[in-house]
Amino acid sequence: MARPAAAPTLTRADGSPIRVLTVDDEASLTELLSMAMRYEGWQVSTAATGTEAVKVAREVRPDAIVLDMMLPDFDGLEVMRRIRTEDPDVPVIFLTARDAVEDRIGGLTAGGDDYVTKPFSLEEVIARLRGLLRRTGVAENRSDSTLVVGDLRLDEDSHEVFRGDDEIHLTATEFELLRYLMRNPRRVLSKAQILDRVWNYDFGGQANVVELYISYLRKKIDAERPPMIHTMRGAGYVLRPAAPT
Repeated sequence: MARPAAAPTLTRADGSPIRVLTVDDEASLTELLSMAMRYEGWQVSTAATGTEAVKVAREVRPDAIVLDMMLPDFDGLEVMRRIRTEDPDVPVIFLTARDAVEDRIGGLTAGGDDYVTKPFSLEEVIARLRGLLRRTGVAENRSDSTLVVGDLRLDEDSHEVFRGDDEIHLTATEFELLRYLMRNPRRVLSKAQILDRVWNYDFGGQANVVELYISYLRKKIDAERPPMIHTMRGAGYVLRPAAPT
C-alpha cells in the first residue's frame, strides 16, 4: 500500500533547504534517519561522537540537531552546551533510551526542545522535527509544490505529472515511487531504501515489487524518449535528466 501524500515541504525563509545535524554512534540508525530527512528535501550532516558533532555544527550551522544522549566521548547535554555557546538558538531533539527517565528530564531541563525514545519510527522523528522547525520560526512551508528533474515535472498537490508537454497518468504507488526518485535526483537508491520509503516494508524478499514498479514507470516515463531511470547493477536505481539528443 502506498504512503499517503506527503506534507508540504519545509524550507528556510530564503527558500534554501533545511540543514539538520544527526548525531548518533549507531551507523545504521544514522543512515536511516538521514535517508528519511533527505526524502523531506533537507540537507543532512552526521556525526558519531560529541567532538565530531561540535566540529560539524561549527562548519554547517544546522537549523536543527537530532542528538543521541549517549555518545562514546561525552554525553548529549555537553554536546548541546558546547554547540550553543556559538549558536544559542539552534533547536535540539534528544534521542534517549526508553527507560532513561532521568535523561529525558535532564535534557529538557538543560534546554533541549524535545525528545524521542528508542526504538522509534522514522515518521515520528520527522513529525517532531517538522513541528519544532515551525514553532521556532526556522522554517516555512514551501509554496511551490512542483518537483522538476530535466523535462520531467511532478506536482505534489495536484498529482499531475508531465514529461515535456505530455501528461503522464500514474497510479498512486507509481506516483509515490516517482516522487521519491525525483526528491533524490542523481542519487542511487537501493531496493531496500525504496521499499522502506514507498511501501514501508522491511527489506526481506520483496525486492521484486520494486523491479516491477520501476518497469511500470519506465514504460510511462521513458517510453520512446531518452531514458531517465537507470539501473545501477548491484546498487539500485537512479533518476537523472535525460542526455541531450
